[in-house]
Amino acid sequence: MEPRAVGITGIGAYAAENLITNADLERRIQTSDEWIRQRTGVVERRMCIEEQATSDLAVRAAEMALASAGVKPEEVQLIINGTMTPDRLWPSAGSLIQGKLGAVKAGACDVNAACSGFVYALAVGTQMVRGGLYDTVLVVGSDAISKFLDLSDKNTYVLFGDGAGAVMLEPIDDADEGIVDFMLQSDGNRGDILQLRAGGSRLPSSHRTLDEGLHAPVMDGYETLEFAATAIMDSINKVLAKTRYTIDDVDLIIPHQANLRLFRPVAKWLGLPVEKFFINIERYGNTVAGSVPIALYEAVQQGRVKKGDLILLTAFGAGLTWAGAVLRWTYER
Repeated sequence: MEPRAVGITGIGAYAAENLITNADLERRIQTSDEWIRQRTGVVERRMCIEEQATSDLAVRAAEMALASAGVKPEEVQLIINGTMTPDRLWPSAGSLIQGKLGAVKAGACDVNAACSGFVYALAVGTQMVRGGLYDTVLVVGSDAISKFLDLSDKNTYVLFGDGAGAVMLEPIDDADEGIVDFMLQSDGNRGDILQLRAGGSRLPSSHRTLDEGLHAPVMDGYETLEFAATAIMDSINKVLAKTRYTIDDVDLIIPHQANLRLFRPVAKWLGLPVEKFFINIERYGNTVAGSVPIALYEAVQQGRVKKGDLILLTAFGAGLTWAGAVLRWTYER
């Protein structure tokens, strides 16, 4: 069987409704709007209320993607959810999404590549459709990172937000359109610069891990920013090298929204105007695996992504992981 062309036929996004501004944070922790803007570019972010979890955000985005694709839940054959903050260690958030959607014929699982999770999940889903195993694959990127943040650590608490995005993948007729190629890479030897130390099999939850505050993320800010800049350029260069396209052919770059300070120097190093990057971190913060699909959805809604445009996705995160994807946009809203 010849490989099939694969396109995104529907898209959706959802951010938690609890709006937290920098002014709100000024009243909670020792920080200021100016300090947050200068170091991150974030003005406001959305955080889950107590009753919400990752699968709740994901289902809202998934329902939008299904509706825009004209696909019924019972027609979905596979759900792949990129996340590092599932509702529980098990069952997977993917399985919870499947149950809440009523996708009764679908298999489901999670992919954990941290902030690169959506692009990794998209690569897996694309190959499932390209190889003919499935015709309708729902790919989600979702995280509720606020549930893990330490209120006293202003370096992380001000940066993150909660949200989810989702796309439907289906075979398409035109081999020159749809998803073109991917690059996926990891460096597990540097995982300690961005990690959650306790709660896994290496250091299970205990009174000691709770007392020592080991269940909150730790991040070496300088090394993470340095890695992020390198990862963006590496993913862009390597994924384009696998295609017939150059950077000049790309209409818009959708990057992981990690820190506003990244984009201007990276654009300069690549010889691009910063306007070629779609940026929305100021309103959502870093939503981890939700970041890229939320930005993609907003770019479509704003008319920045149109049918026929060549789009490049780039992401990086804990692991360390980084990823890139090139696609010719086929979906019309």
